[in-house]
Amino acid sequence: MPPSTSLPRLTAPAVFLLLAAMSAMGAMGATSTHAPAHIVVAQPADIRSTNPGVNRDNTTDGVLLNMLEGLVGYHENGSVGPLLAKAIDVSADGLTYTFTLRTGVKFHNGEHMTSADVLWSWNRYMNPKTDWRCLNDFDGHAGTRVVSASAPDAQTFVLQIDKPSAIFLDNLARTDCAMAAVISKKSVRQDGSWDKPIGTGPYKLDEWKRGEYVAMSAFADYQSPPGNEPDGYLGLKKPQIAQVKFLVVPDLSAAKAGLQSGAIDAGQITSSDVKELRAHRHLRVIVPGEASKNTLLMQTHDPVLKDERIRLAIALSLDMRQIVEAASEGLAQVNNSAIHGKSLFYSAQQKKGYPYDPAKARLLLQQAGYRGQPIVIQANKRAHVPSYTVAVLSQAMMQAAGINAQIEVLEWATQLDRYNSGNYQMSSFTYSSRLDPALSYEQFSGSKAVQPRKVWDDPDAQRLIVQSFVEADSKKRQALFDQLHAMMMRQTPLIVLYNTSGAWAIRKRVNGYTVWEGKPLMWTASVKD
Repeated sequence: MPPSTSLPRLTAPAVFLLLAAMSAMGAMGATSTHAPAHIVVAQPADIRSTNPGVNRDNTTDGVLLNMLEGLVGYHENGSVGPLLAKAIDVSADGLTYTFTLRTGVKFHNGEHMTSADVLWSWNRYMNPKTDWRCLNDFDGHAGTRVVSASAPDAQTFVLQIDKPSAIFLDNLARTDCAMAAVISKKSVRQDGSWDKPIGTGPYKLDEWKRGEYVAMSAFADYQSPPGNEPDGYLGLKKPQIAQVKFLVVPDLSAAKAGLQSGAIDAGQITSSDVKELRAHRHLRVIVPGEASKNTLLMQTHDPVLKDERIRLAIALSLDMRQIVEAASEGLAQVNNSAIHGKSLFYSAQQKKGYPYDPAKARLLLQQAGYRGQPIVIQANKRAHVPSYTVAVLSQAMMQAAGINAQIEVLEWATQLDRYNSGNYQMSSFTYSSRLDPALSYEQFSGSKAVQPRKVWDDPDAQRLIVQSFVEADSKKRQALFDQLHAMMMRQTPLIVLYNTSGAWAIRKRVNGYTVWEGKPLMWTASVKD
């Protein structure tokens, strides 16, 4: 594999110059700005590190999980299955997980993976000095505690936990945990400090040029998990593109220009650009749904909003179809459930939402003795979230129903601080993805006295959520989630509006490009010769 080309530091002006030069090349007769076996993917920001699950964000996860794999991973529908494991046995008491490893799996340095590597990787994650994001989820601080990890033979890895957990495998599969990826010991230097990821994934790292790009190449000895078709992070994984370059393009207008000129093969686009780029003869647009939630939070300890009738009146005053249509540029649909629409637990009960009923809203306000006290909606104007648009539309509809709604526009950091301290009446807020319903409900539920950021602190709801973390039977879990949804709709501690749909544009020379929860899955893609 030839070394990746060195690029100049790509400040926003430099990006424009680079794209203009590439566009000019096309105008002079060049049919492609790079070899057919290479593609360029625009990223709005650089990765934070190459250390799995350490100093990360969603962009970082999306790049690294093309190179790294864990024992388990997510199916497209959000359920969990074996990845580097070929079988998982759970003891009758739910406390012992035995992972039988797939054979023939190699690291990017050519060495075969064994249970000793799995054990070494696990012990490294569990060392507080590693600063793994998900340590608290496995050391007992946030619930489950792994009491022992062992490798009884070369193909077997065993974890024992202190109490049954319905989400133990889900936590192992979480992308923000880097799937607890199995890496070679040679990923660290002799002094134990981090060097570079040597994983088992379909792509391997070539170069990270900070602030500019990450280059990776197809791993020739990659062993795919079983399956005839790709299925999220599982199923058939067949790297068909020799080299992928994730190019840092923070300016979305520059990324759009690069997509149009052919300098960029794939990249995120704004909802407002979807219609225009769909009409471009060399581009196609995909709008993969995500489990992230766009919401309106309500402070149930507020002197006005502590009245359940006023909170419900706010929900009934909103024409949510109109709000979602406008905020998503027609790309999303209303979903008032904490469970995303593609989940196996998205039942008929979860589909029940709030009707648009301004007359009933006025009646509830009258019954609650509402006298026109101001209700302030906090919002921010970040380009890639609908916070401000949702707030403006909600304000107009609430005012039409007789609610004195006002808007306070904040910098995102300030709004986040207010959220964490519970210092708001209402907040137009986006939650990141949580795929298992128990994790999704837990994201906003809990004791305000312990965690002021929690929105829903009903004790009965908490008991149901705790049960859902332990109950393994899917039918019984469904009953718990359906009961929670009914309670949440009645109490209205928050209004879930819709799940995010992020748009991507892809050059038509690229086939099979897919994105899952905002992360590109490069092993599904190929290019036309």
